[in-house]
Amino acid sequence: MVKGKTLTYGVLLGSICLIGAGIYRNEVNIVLKKAVNLCLECIGIG
Repeated sequence: MVKGKTLTYGVLLGSICLIGAGIYRNEVNIVLKKAVNLCLECIGIG
């Protein structure tokens, strides 16, 4: 049981670190632009 919680918290910490690195590198704008383009392509506007 302890091993599972350790793995869970380790993955959570790693995720938070990678999200922080993406924000630091200003990749939020790139991801948002790709998401908008994908969404518009799915509904047939873009």
